[in-house]
Amino acid sequence: MEVQYGLSLEQVYKWSRKFLNGVSSVTGQAHRVVIPEAIAAVEAIVKENRHVTVHEIAAHLPGYES
Repeated sequence: MEVQYGLSLEQVYKWSRKFLNGVSSVTGQAHRVVIPEAIAAVEAIVKENRHVTVHEIAAHLPGYES
């Protein structure tokens, strides 16, 4: 979730609790925007090495370093 949408699992849980308590919108934006070029780059990395880790993928994508 974090790599694809720029959201941590903690943030998703926090927003879920807000929605359950009646909040209909959340402020703020994701820290990253997923673009077709990034998706293609990740697909290429995974096709080259099916055992690559999320951290290794992030290290190869500009703006996604952890």
